[in-house]
Amino acid sequence: MRRFLAGMVGASLACLALPVPAGPSMVAEIRWTAFGVPHIRAENEAGLGYGIGYAYARDNLCLLAEEIVTARGERARFFGADGQSSSRIDNVSSDFFFRWLNDDSSVAALWQVQPEPVRQLLEGYAAGFNRYLRDTPEEQRPVACAGREWLRPISSGDLLRFTRRLMIESGLGQFVEAVLNAAPPGEQDRAALRRPVDFEQAARRREAFVRHTGSNGIAVGRQLSDNGKGLLLANPHFPWFGALRFYQLHLSIPGRLDVMGAALPGLPLVNIGFNQHLAWTHTVDSSSHFTLHRLELNPQAPGHYRVDGIDYPLEKRMLSVEVLDAQGNLSTLEHSLYLSKYGPLVKWPGLLDWTDGTAYALHDANLDNTRALQQWTEMNRATSLAEFRTSIERTQGIPWVNTLASDERGRVLYMNASVIPNLEADQLANCLDASLAGKGLPVLDGSRSACDWRHDESAAQPGIVPPGKLPVLEREDFVQNSNDSAWMTNPAARLTGFSPLVSRDGQLLGPRTRFALDQLTRLGRERLDAQRLERLVTDNQVYLADLLVDDLLTLCPENRELVEVCTGLRLWSRRAGLEDGSGLLYFQHFAEHFRAIPDAWRIPFDPQDPVHTPRGIALDDPQVREKVVKALLVARDEVAADGVGAKTVWGELQKTSRGAERIPIPGGDGRLGIYNAIQARPASVGRGLEVVGGSSYIQLVRFTEEGPQARGLLSFSQSTDPASPHYRDQTRLFSRQTWQTIPFSEAQIKASSPSEVLKLAE
Repeated sequence: MRRFLAGMVGASLACLALPVPAGPSMVAEIRWTAFGVPHIRAENEAGLGYGIGYAYARDNLCLLAEEIVTARGERARFFGADGQSSSRIDNVSSDFFFRWLNDDSSVAALWQVQPEPVRQLLEGYAAGFNRYLRDTPEEQRPVACAGREWLRPISSGDLLRFTRRLMIESGLGQFVEAVLNAAPPGEQDRAALRRPVDFEQAARRREAFVRHTGSNGIAVGRQLSDNGKGLLLANPHFPWFGALRFYQLHLSIPGRLDVMGAALPGLPLVNIGFNQHLAWTHTVDSSSHFTLHRLELNPQAPGHYRVDGIDYPLEKRMLSVEVLDAQGNLSTLEHSLYLSKYGPLVKWPGLLDWTDGTAYALHDANLDNTRALQQWTEMNRATSLAEFRTSIERTQGIPWVNTLASDERGRVLYMNASVIPNLEADQLANCLDASLAGKGLPVLDGSRSACDWRHDESAAQPGIVPPGKLPVLEREDFVQNSNDSAWMTNPAARLTGFSPLVSRDGQLLGPRTRFALDQLTRLGRERLDAQRLERLVTDNQVYLADLLVDDLLTLCPENRELVEVCTGLRLWSRRAGLEDGSGLLYFQHFAEHFRAIPDAWRIPFDPQDPVHTPRGIALDDPQVREKVVKALLVARDEVAADGVGAKTVWGELQKTSRGAERIPIPGGDGRLGIYNAIQARPASVGRGLEVVGGSSYIQLVRFTEEGPQARGLLSFSQSTDPASPHYRDQTRLFSRQTWQTIPFSEAQIKASSPSEVLKLAE
């Protein structure tokens, strides 16, 4: 039954709908070890993808099916106008956006440039997903999607649609409302969206993306490791639900591939992982992957903009989506968006307004990044750090993350090799709107072609920064990143002189970065072992408390109103563990207010000593002292208002729901310098917090003479199906901070006693 599946369920994909010659056979063996981790072996890419798609569907059938509905632009058709996608975008807006982003011609063009091995992986994945769906009776499917019309077979084209969605998460994906809101003054077709655009929520979502998709990564080389070989800690902070939820797996094609790690939904490869020779991880970078272009509109020719005095017409693209009403009837909505040569126009009231003379367009570099799937397949196969680096510099397919790696020889590597607009220093000086750049919006003068991205023949894509102008550092001691700019990857070798769109020199470091550098640079001649790296996460240390609490306690003798707060702070371990009590709660609330106090640090930030500054509180300044005392009193009142008693501990408040079970989760806000960063929202029922993101796939790899030895876990567990035994098993381990051996070698797999072996053939 070999045929191309892109024509299924209405995804015609133009030329891709035609039958193609029979490809390689799809045969796979899946062995599941503890915690439901699949070890998938096949003779070719088609079989490997087949096994991946089947295993993923068994654990997360509803999740991927719904995310595909989102990428197709069909949420309102199946779920109605009310409700949101996993990206917290309302259904109608989401559908209009993805109907534009993932039109058939764009997906067909993406398919045409994929290497044959990638095509086989995609076709196999879709066929494996569909095989599981076909073989699983309705009564055995998860409750969340059983009997639902939207649970349907998928195609390789659907997987490419989902890939395009992932590509623009750090750029255009944060401006969905602004794209749909863009219209000339007075145009009245916004009613199609059914509701006013909530830009406050859009702003919160942009902020949440930065906070919820942060990460820590450390690669240790032979100069510091206990055995003279490489060590790597991967601690990505990704969402615990939706399109960015990791999945643990092991992939092998005898003689050609043997890699283990974690993948995002719908991707037939390993994103973060290790093989026999090296281990790697990613952290979300601080680079800009898009620019905005301020267009000069021609008042004498409505619908036209000028570049170098020449008029260009805006394209008005009409889109339609189907919407299900409460009675089960479908109606069609139409909505228009506007396009320029740079990309779609955007309108953000009070920030990026469309007036009679000015409009703004957004140019996302990753819209033309067709190489991501190829990039990770090359990384999965790399047999040396040199080969790994070369593949990244040649292909330039990594969308919006840094890369850190360590190998069996004890070499370590940091690369900010993502897809970034190429603008020279003179362009930034003459073209950039400084008033908006400070708000994270790089706005260029779109009326002059001199301000366009520059093409460099050594770059893999026109208009992006070539590899020779991106930060790279190879060493034998360490590299690290916790979402700050590249400049302090290692204080002994500062990475400076890059475009500010790539990396900014002399910037204040985040507390997670400072904590890691403090731990790594204080070692001296002491060797670092895997246990010490593990404790960076499991100790749940609150680094910011070490900088502030001692000074806060000096205020206690003179202020009786602070007795309760001071007692809590004095008894607190300065950690965010399950048993930590009121001191942690008071400090969290205080820190929010402390950030707003001007000149509050006793020793301000010094770019010559960024690891140790700022520190201390300027209590000698009467105004600062008064505001700090007030912040402590406000923190006391806020904790009391939350109904938290003096004996309440953190594990009673921060939890994740698994059915009726509420599992306590250690860790906390990464802005406090907690390496085990956890993001949580107020629980919808009762008091406390519900975890929504943070530490996700944790991987600690130590290279030895016998090969890689790995420990870690998937914090939210493998499956989203409440009926699965792997719905909460690793989450309970994460609650106890108990990492497990990750079985990679054949001996380790056999020792873990595979619970099930399945052979599949199509």
